[in-house]
Amino acid sequence: MMKKYSIETTVGVFVLVGLIAIGYMTVKLGKIPLFGGDTYLLYARFASVEGVRVGSSIEVYGLQVGTVDSLRLDQQRQMAITGLKLNADVKVYDDASATVKTSGLIGDKYIKIDPGGAGDQLKPRSFITQTSVPADIEDLIGKYAFGSVPSTGQEKGAGKPAEGSGK
Repeated sequence: MMKKYSIETTVGVFVLVGLIAIGYMTVKLGKIPLFGGDTYLLYARFASVEGVRVGSSIEVYGLQVGTVDSLRLDQQRQMAITGLKLNADVKVYDDASATVKTSGLIGDKYIKIDPGGAGDQLKPRSFITQTSVPADIEDLIGKYAFGSVPSTGQEKGAGKPAEGSGK
């Protein structure tokens, strides 16, 4: 009877160790931070965050340094507030700027940060005040295709008297 319980206990310990190992590998390989990880939060207000989603990349000098944590509307200023979760080793200063960019011609949107450096370092939960959104390529193509873009030349023959009119 004793041998039966020792085998069951040994199998139970191996199963438990196996589950712990699988959980550990899932967290490490999936890059899932436990207990918040080594990040801090900044905010930025944009006139438009079209195409940006929670989880979109944040890049500094072409390197991914964080992700978009939240998107919400600032009713008073009629702007979108974006929560930016940045790696703890990334320093952003009060003269920093943030821009919504597109990866490729029809690719995903991401936020590019120029971290600045001339001012004081931003504290967690501070706002990046200098933001910009590039012109919407779809609007530009639509205006050009449907004639909303003003032409610089006159129509051929405009302003000239017709031949044979005697003028």
